[in-house]
Amino acid sequence: MMNKDVLNTSIEFLKGVGPNRAKLIKNELKISKFKDLLFHFPFRYIDKTKYHKISEINFNSSEIQLIGKITELKELGVGSKKRLSASFSDNTGSIQLVWFKTSKWIIDSIKLNQTYIVFGKINNYNNNISIAHPELEIYSKENIKNRTNLFAVYPSTENLNKRGITNKVFSKLVEELLISINTDIKENLPKYILDKYNLIGRRQSLISIHKPRTSDDLKKAINRLKFEEIFYLQIRLIKKNITRKDKIKGYVFNQIGDKFEEFYNNHLKFKLTNAQKRVIKEIRNDLGSGAQMNRLLQGDVGSGKTIVAFMAALIAIGNGFQTCIMTPTEILSYQHYNKFYEICNLLNINIKILTGSRKASNKKDIKESLKKGEIDLLIGTHALIYDSVEFSNLGLAIIDEQHKFGVAQRSKLWHKNSLPPHILIMTATPIPRTLAMSAYGDLDMSIIDELPPGRKHINTFHQTSKDRLKLIDFLKAEIKKGRQAYVVYPLIKESEKLDFKDLLDGYESFSRDFPMPKYQISIVHGKMNNEDKEYEMQRFIENKTQILVSTTVIEVGVDIPNASVMIIESAERFGLSQLHQLRGRVGRGNHKSYCFLITGNKKTKESKIRMETMVKTNNGFIIAEKDLEIRGPGNIMGTQQSGEMPLKVTSLIGDSRLIQKIRKLVERIIQKDPKLKNINNAIILENLKNMIDKKDIWEYIS
Repeated sequence: MMNKDVLNTSIEFLKGVGPNRAKLIKNELKISKFKDLLFHFPFRYIDKTKYHKISEINFNSSEIQLIGKITELKELGVGSKKRLSASFSDNTGSIQLVWFKTSKWIIDSIKLNQTYIVFGKINNYNNNISIAHPELEIYSKENIKNRTNLFAVYPSTENLNKRGITNKVFSKLVEELLISINTDIKENLPKYILDKYNLIGRRQSLISIHKPRTSDDLKKAINRLKFEEIFYLQIRLIKKNITRKDKIKGYVFNQIGDKFEEFYNNHLKFKLTNAQKRVIKEIRNDLGSGAQMNRLLQGDVGSGKTIVAFMAALIAIGNGFQTCIMTPTEILSYQHYNKFYEICNLLNINIKILTGSRKASNKKDIKESLKKGEIDLLIGTHALIYDSVEFSNLGLAIIDEQHKFGVAQRSKLWHKNSLPPHILIMTATPIPRTLAMSAYGDLDMSIIDELPPGRKHINTFHQTSKDRLKLIDFLKAEIKKGRQAYVVYPLIKESEKLDFKDLLDGYESFSRDFPMPKYQISIVHGKMNNEDKEYEMQRFIENKTQILVSTTVIEVGVDIPNASVMIIESAERFGLSQLHQLRGRVGRGNHKSYCFLITGNKKTKESKIRMETMVKTNNGFIIAEKDLEIRGPGNIMGTQQSGEMPLKVTSLIGDSRLIQKIRKLVERIIQKDPKLKNINNAIILENLKNMIDKKDIWEYIS
């Protein structure tokens, strides 16, 4: 713990900052208080104990450090091309130092024939070596003596450098901060943890990460800060889960219900997998526990999550409560509605659909029936969260593809009752284990890790545009067998900046290759009105069209067993998770299925990795791990919707073992001392109180 008042001091009052610099730093780096600056860690370190001679420099040199004098200084060019050039010499030769977009403070600060230490990156322009925007430091024996082996480089911006807040200046500000708050940095981990895991103290770790004297110092500092970061994230998540279950009571569904029994015994047309059975039992236990369920259900595409969610709905309905299923798109809402409509009629369940595009009179009737309790199961888009939608007794809310909704959107459903409904959150995007622990560690989690028998492996190929003729011939052969195909594009309109084929061009191209009346082609994209989309989708579902040219609106939910070919154009434009979701639209029937990833010849390193991964595996969890490795946690599963992941030094991939080890440690601590009343854990409890403000109970529902 630290002195909160000192850490909340504005950086304006730090020596060397002042109001103008404080405003600039806040605008550029979101640093406004002492604590923000303290935890603004370097992203790399430079060894500044080594010095070169100018004669040693070659085109292969990168960052170098020189000692010499500036012998000449002149401004060149005019307007936007104006620059400052300096001749820098030592006893072996000379080199040019260059500043573009020069500022007056640079010119005023440089003294001719003064001995400087120069540090910077070597540039090669027209076979002339120079250093652009070098760091300058007046040479003195004292400066050399006080240097650490590793010099910190901080995340910064061009505007800060231009305004004189260089990395050297920033480093000096951090040094002033460490001096001013040194005695206010208190320990926040118990001694028994420090001893057991051989961790250095908190004060030393924060000093060493900014001012490491050796690489070993830095390693120990990072290890300590990772441990602390993971420890408090995990303990907050686990405590949040416990607090939620303690504070928030849920409706008790104490019977399985006749609807569930009748469906399971008389209408279920296939055998559930062991994974599905296990998950249904987990949900049943939650619904009967008396605590409000807040469960995340994840599974790969085609693993059978939807039927599990439907059976959970049957338990709620069988106990006399209403259920809603909220989806991110109208297509997916109608997909669920059409799938469940017939069986609901057989079970005497009143099912309705509510979307934004439905007629006002129809919406009015649905809302009235819903409020009276006449509707058992309501499926819809974000239209469900409108204030005008009132339930009689909402017992279970199911969110499909939850990462498509913001936290604020989802939470509106929770307020539909005086007592929160049970929550089942579904995702077909498998979540890597360490991300699940760190982003969703406060939720109970169910994983369907088994595909139903007969689910086909999808043969995946990476091709370039030159293979198009062969692909057309292959597609014609598949259509001749009676199969259908998706063709997905990333764009609707041409972009001047991006050299990718767009949807409308693609539709015309396929229309030429597959002429009417022998072939029929549908087109679907997000800017079409709902009636037109539904019409085209229905034609494809009924096999009246053989090819569906589409954008990613078909990413989730569309289930057409006869479709055996997925062609993804400009596949380099898609993330791994999205590619896997799109591929999952085929292979849903009894036919051998194929996915073709079409890219241009120019690909980034990341896009090459994505293509290789897709060709190599159909396993969504392996793909999710690779996606996390490439993109980072902020863009996976919409975690950015609730703020950035609070991990500054921890890598969810590289530190996965450490995360799992600390998670187990935290679970043992909470199991033995749930209220953290033990004297040895007093320091943990004190820090938690400082971290967590008083919350309304609704905030414990994610």
